[in-house]
Amino acid sequence: MADDLKLIYTGSRVESLYLVEILEENGIGVMRRDTLSASVQAGWADGSPEDAVRLFVTSEMYDEARNILDDYFKSRNDK
Repeated sequence: MADDLKLIYTGSRVESLYLVEILEENGIGVMRRDTLSASVQAGWADGSPEDAVRLFVTSEMYDEARNILDDYFKSRNDK
């Protein structure tokens, strides 16, 4: 299964939570990896809050997820 996952987003924890919600509302499952939180729990800090989280989707859902995120970022930048 891991070979079937593709990175769709790297960024902040706060924004990643919102993006997961958007993707899941559109029927797209998301795997969220929070490297900063995991490293702090282990006793050291790895990474920064700006790139602490990575979101992954399956290869078959990648194009649809990419379109949804592109629309989100475009609308955010248009404001």
